[in-house]
Amino acid sequence: MAGLYYEEFSVGQEFAHPWTRTVTEADNVLFTTMTMNVQPLHLDAEFASKTEFGKPLVNSIFTLGLMVGVSVNDTTIGTTIGNLGFSDVKFPKPVFAGDTLRSATKVTAMRESKSRPDAGIVEFEHTCRNQRGELVAICRRQAMMRKKPAA
Repeated sequence: MAGLYYEEFSVGQEFAHPWTRTVTEADNVLFTTMTMNVQPLHLDAEFASKTEFGKPLVNSIFTLGLMVGVSVNDTTIGTTIGNLGFSDVKFPKPVFAGDTLRSATKVTAMRESKSRPDAGIVEFEHTCRNQRGELVAICRRQAMMRKKPAA
């Protein structure tokens, strides 16, 4: 598996994910409509033009999903059992169509699972920045990770 097992993580470990993604208007409209979010700030250019932003905002849940999704290839692909939760989710700057996003991940805590001897819990802090280096999203994610199989 490309993902890391519980024992291969360490507190303080950092990942600068190499993939970037330019967000498009189509991404925003498709995600927003697929999730039944009728907020005109994401879908209605005329409405959004009269706000302080002057144009539609990218749906923040899309940004959250992209930030975490980019991390999977370097960290958890095939080795995660499941996400246990997200906390401290913040969006300090807006994202607009045309912004190019880059993500990074830091391991902030680890512990053995109390209920599963074959697993441990890793807490990740994910951050996402736009092409200007501005922080646009941050969150903590707790994931149950597989331990290395017995040899």
